[in-house]
Parts: sequence; structure tokens; C-alpha cells
Amino acid sequence: APTTTDAAPARVPGECEFVPTPDQPAAKPAPVPTITTAETSGTLAATLQTDRGPIPLTLDRAAGPCTVESFVSLVNAGYYGDSPCHRLTTGEQLKVLQCGDPTGNGRGGPGYTINDEPPTNLAPAPEGQGYVIYPRGTLAMAKGNAPDSGGSQFFLVYGDSTLLPDYTVFGTVSEEGLATLDAIAAAGSDESNGPGDGTPLTPVTVQTVTLG
Repeated sequence: APTTTDAAPARVPGECEFVPTPDQPAAKPAPVPTITTAETSGTLAATLQTDRGPIPLTLDRAAGPCTVESFVSLVNAGYYGDSPCHRLTTGEQLKVLQCGDPTGNGRGGPGYTINDEPPTNLAPAPEGQGYVIYPRGTLAMAKGNAPDSGGSQFFLVYGDSTLLPDYTVFGTVSEEGLATLDAIAAAGSDESNGPGDGTPLTPVTVQTVTLG
């Protein structure tokens, strides 16, 4: 007999579902994107202007079309202006700076969720068990444990990081941006979340995000 699983049917790339979260209102006013299909090719330049230096990005519509659409919408709404990067990890497995929550407490979102767009082309990690390497220079979405729970928070990978392929990759960080990240990471974190994980000791704020 055919077996049934609880796995959601695979989405067509670029088919988007932005779901309002009334129980988690937006940390800052932001419109819920209304499009249902996003462009699935092409790139777009964006720059995180931080008080520690610029972090230029290349947004990749092929990798995360719906995520890019949401990010651009939030940028245009001014959502990311004056928001802190609240989390820095410096562990062996995880080397990322996480930003995108205007509240700075790690729980804020835009008032809606984005469907997952899991990467399919990342190299397997040596430890196996489905883990992959998110390489240095990757821009990816943060999310909760539940499927399709991403919102506005994203992370910047400054050193190869081992993760399950659950986190949508939607762009890359330039060499100039990586130099900024390296300087922030070098100071470490306060380890308030555990060894190698906490608030950056070099505070960093995204002042504005520009496109193009």
C-alpha cells in the first residue's frame, strides 16, 4: 500500500505564501507582501549600512525568490532602519551574525511568515546526518523550529557553518562586507546564550539598507 507522510508537498519555486501572524504583531510597521509568485532569476544589490562599516550584499532571486521579495518589501518600508544585530556565534560549528529584529531581543518579526525555500546545492557536512555546510559569505534566513516560520531575521555567515538545510539562502556577502563581519566577530560575544553564542561585544546597528 502507498505510504503517506506528513511532509508538505514540494512548492514550485517562486510560489510564495506570506502568512500574517496576528499573535505576533510586527516589531515595526511593515506591509504583508501580497504577491503570490516571485521572479526566480536575476540578482539585486543591497547594502547594509552599519555603524561598523558597510556590508554589501547580492540578493539571489534564483536561490530564495519569495525571501528576496519579502526582504525588498521590508527594506522599502524602512523596517530595518536603526535595528541592532543581536546575536553573534563564534563556535566551531556556527559562525554567524544575526540581524533583522528591530526590537533587538531576538523575538521580533514583521507580522507575517515566509514559506521556506530550502537550499538544495550545499555540500554535505563531514558529520553526515543530513547536515550541510553554509559557506562563508552566505546570506540566509533565520527561523524557528516550525516549518515556514521565517520572518525578518537573517544571518550573515562569516565562517563555514554546519546546519541542517532548513534555512533559506537568499544571497551572498561581498568581500568588503566580510571584512566588516570579521572585525565584529573578532571581539566575540557576551556568551549570554551559552559558549560562543550571545550579543556581540562590538555592538552593531544596521542604520539603513539601500537597494541597487
